[in-house]
Amino acid sequence: MAGCGIGSTFAESVVRIGFEQLILADGDTVAAHNLNRQNFTASDIGRPKVDALADRLRAINPAVNVRKISENLDQRNTADAVEEADFVFDTIDFLDLPAIVGLHDECSRQGKPAISALAMGWGAGCVYFPPRGEWSFRRVFGISEDEVVSAASYRSAFAPLAGRLAERLDAQVAMALSDALAVMEDGAPCPASQVSPGAQSLGALATTLLIEVLAGRAVRSAPALLVTDPSAALRAPGIDLSC
Repeated sequence: MAGCGIGSTFAESVVRIGFEQLILADGDTVAAHNLNRQNFTASDIGRPKVDALADRLRAINPAVNVRKISENLDQRNTADAVEEADFVFDTIDFLDLPAIVGLHDECSRQGKPAISALAMGWGAGCVYFPPRGEWSFRRVFGISEDEVVSAASYRSAFAPLAGRLAERLDAQVAMALSDALAVMEDGAPCPASQVSPGAQSLGALATTLLIEVLAGRAVRSAPALLVTDPSAALRAPGIDLSC
């Protein structure tokens, strides 16, 4: 689990479905503003996210074995973490593009499957990168294989993605995303529009994708962005129960 903020929803979901061997990597601490969407409580504020999440997971299943990496992934620790894992889940903050690219580069080098996920308003999206897949993370986001990414270059990498998502999003979410993009153009951190339903959708979608892959069933992989949107279900015809 690379990123234990929004990733906490996925971690809790896989533990509840039966997974017991996890590696949690995150150098951040729980803050009050995390509580609207991440699986923490007020008593966790100020604690390292890996510690708070590990305790929560063990409270669900005491048999869970957790290795904690209480620091952000970088050139020092990424290779060892990927080597130890059978499957990699990525919700690293978009602002840390070097860590994201470094993680996916290592997954590609070692032939490890990975899921990248993001909450999108009321819903969520996942991209599955199979081992030795034709589409790498770099290729999907237009980053050349020899390019050395910087902390600021996330704007050029992710702004086109955000633009493509806008037409699929709820109007309020799309407006918030537009405001965020304007801030990104000024070089400031992007205030992502995330709420609890989207975060929980992320956990549900990513867990279902993981189970389908492990079961050997065909799933769409990169460059496809797999999307779930509960708000769209409210406008769909649904099933008529009157008959």
